[in-house]
Amino acid sequence: MNPIVIIGSGLAGYNVARELRKLDKQSPLTVISADSAHFYPKPMLSNSLAVNKAPESIPISTSEQMASQLNATLRAHTRVTALDPARRAIHIGDERVNYSKLVLALGADQIRVPLKGSAVERVMTVNDLEDYGRLRAAIKDKRAVAIIGAGLIGCEFANDLTSAGFKVDVIDIARQPLPRLLPPEGGALLQRKLAALGVTWHLGVSVAAIDSNDDGVRITLADGAMFDADVVLSAIGLKPRITLARAAGLKTNRGIVVSRNLDASAPDVYALGDCAEVEGRVLPFVMPIMHAARALAATLSGKPTAVVYPAMPVLVKTPACPTIVSPPPAGAAGSWSITADDESVKSLFLGADGKLLGFALHGKAAAERGALTQQLPPVLA
Repeated sequence: MNPIVIIGSGLAGYNVARELRKLDKQSPLTVISADSAHFYPKPMLSNSLAVNKAPESIPISTSEQMASQLNATLRAHTRVTALDPARRAIHIGDERVNYSKLVLALGADQIRVPLKGSAVERVMTVNDLEDYGRLRAAIKDKRAVAIIGAGLIGCEFANDLTSAGFKVDVIDIARQPLPRLLPPEGGALLQRKLAALGVTWHLGVSVAAIDSNDDGVRITLADGAMFDADVVLSAIGLKPRITLARAAGLKTNRGIVVSRNLDASAPDVYALGDCAEVEGRVLPFVMPIMHAARALAATLSGKPTAVVYPAMPVLVKTPACPTIVSPPPAGAAGSWSITADDESVKSLFLGADGKLLGFALHGKAAAERGALTQQLPPVLA
């Protein structure tokens, strides 16, 4: 009997495997991972420096432990080179592996924008545990880090690095932090609180060049400003990994297009997590992955189940300014109602009928998360 094959050992891949084993303990299961296949919470990568958490201490379980827990064949450091849905197989170089069902939990890559200068190749990204290890090595005995990107990951790293004693500069073409998630008032409070911690902001401007300068780099901005750093970290955002799926003829858009049952455009092929697009939504956050894993496990065990997304607020890991956001639906008609003081901002997005469609809570207002979440409509009912 051919196994159920899961490609990917991140939160999506391992959680669908765990949920499946609650329902089906015997079906052959194979998990294939391009990296070490250790299990760890990826969100920890952006808040482990301040507590001096070494890379080797982050994994919760080793790949061997996961294989035992899941009663699965686990192939680490193994890169799938092609999908063959017509033959119900995948290829690892010249090796063909047949499957009964295939789950794509491929994750996402860090977006890289074209940059100029003699030190462009030194720009780092952190997207997995190995990347985090390289960052830790690069900043050892250094003091200045520049971060390109003031989004979720950029702000979290800025808080973490500054708390760990580093001088941090953040650059973004937007005029506020978290421009896609926060109204201006909330962005201003987050900017102010991180500045008080020691972050220097360069907003509304792009990077013109990154050049070598002694042991570090010199960053030139589009407005002519220049400053030096030891390390440059790019945190511009994520793009779903769709190359394998597209090459195999699966329907793709921003992500791998799947139905509410998480099935792709070929029989017995499914996708979830950061690589998947469900009814136009790509949701690279923990809670959507957990809901999708439970639904897909039921489908894989023989009970087709549509994924349901309740309201799922996102916690931004910036202790200097506790922030929780539940963005309103894209294109929703309505307006922000904002209450603010020096220590908190409560932003409520109200629809034309006065009903709550989203919120952004900062500082003391974050305590209202539970009550407000109950008033929100589901993301996908």
